[in-house]
Amino acid sequence: MDDKEKEKEKEKHDGNDNEEEEEDEEGNKRIVVLGPQVPLKEQLELDKDDESLRRWKEQLLGQVDTEQLGETAEPEVKVMNLTILSPGRLDLVLPIPFQADEKGYAFALKDGSPYSFRFSFIVSNNIVSGLKYTNTVWKTGVRVENQKMMLGTFSPQLEPYVYEGEEETTPAGIFARGSYSAKLKFVDDDGKCYLEMSYYFEIRKEWPGTQ
Repeated sequence: MDDKEKEKEKEKHDGNDNEEEEEDEEGNKRIVVLGPQVPLKEQLELDKDDESLRRWKEQLLGQVDTEQLGETAEPEVKVMNLTILSPGRLDLVLPIPFQADEKGYAFALKDGSPYSFRFSFIVSNNIVSGLKYTNTVWKTGVRVENQKMMLGTFSPQLEPYVYEGEEETTPAGIFARGSYSAKLKFVDDDGKCYLEMSYYFEIRKEWPGTQ
């Protein structure tokens, strides 16, 4: 291939906005060219005179307020807070980022107790696809938990979305008590990270504030 042919091939490749490989039924790989990501505000303006298409978009996206959409194609997710729920106790709402106490802990839990986490987050600018979070926990340098949870796909809206995880139980016994380190992370299908936060918490014999 001479220089001119190489240059044409390069221009052809550079002209593709986005490419993705996939396999056909016989296992042969082929290149699928995807269109550029477009701001949601612009997408909603397309074909706005087509009544059936407009109704389909409304059903797909819900009641999206176009006045609140950004001009950028990139979605934005802001995790507002984490709430710790445990039967018989008041909900503990922790703004993000966490504010550590004098010992450096974001919160404390009682050993052998049921609890669950509830997140509130706001989506803006565009649809976020495949939002998920991971929460990895270590004790004395050994990983003891690696939780992964798919939250789903969300369209922009003014009101926060709320997700509540399944109820779990803290480990019990003297060896379960003590200091833990953890890392919380929110990412989407494209690998974009919206929150990555390291923190410490404690498991105690009793709940904080009790004798």
